[in-house]
Amino acid sequence: MTLEEVVGTNSTEQKMETVSQAVEELLVAAQRQDCLTVGVYESAKLMNVDPDSVVLCLLATDEEDEDDIALQIHFTLLQAFCCDNDINIVRVSGVRRLSQLLGEDTGDSNGNEPRDLHCILVTNPPVQPLQCQALQHVSSFCEQSRCSNQWVPCLELRDG
Repeated sequence: MTLEEVVGTNSTEQKMETVSQAVEELLVAAQRQDCLTVGVYESAKLMNVDPDSVVLCLLATDEEDEDDIALQIHFTLLQAFCCDNDINIVRVSGVRRLSQLLGEDTGDSNGNEPRDLHCILVTNPPVQPLQCQALQHVSSFCEQSRCSNQWVPCLELRDG
């Protein structure tokens, strides 16, 4: 491996780490401002009704989800819809980290199922827009990825 390859690899890893941190910051900020839609079905409903309010679509999977054909079909449809409507998409691994960030449990005391964290939309309401440096950072990352023909960039969220 050449010096350039080593330096390039480290800077790419650092860039991915800062983008992952920006995604985490964005999710926390958006949740505080009630700008998150969580769940595959709920996300599809919102995008059908008001796609212009959606600024980011996160598709989350872990290794055990890779063989879930129904989930992969949903993801394919969501990705196509996002591409058609110029909505930024990021695929992340680390559903457990998402659960930690959003304060989700494995279920509540009433025995209800936890929310489906496989698809999370960040919305930007026109009345009180989400002003967040993290949103700009993630949007810039998505744009750079598209310029290099990577339409659905992938990030890893690490347990914190």
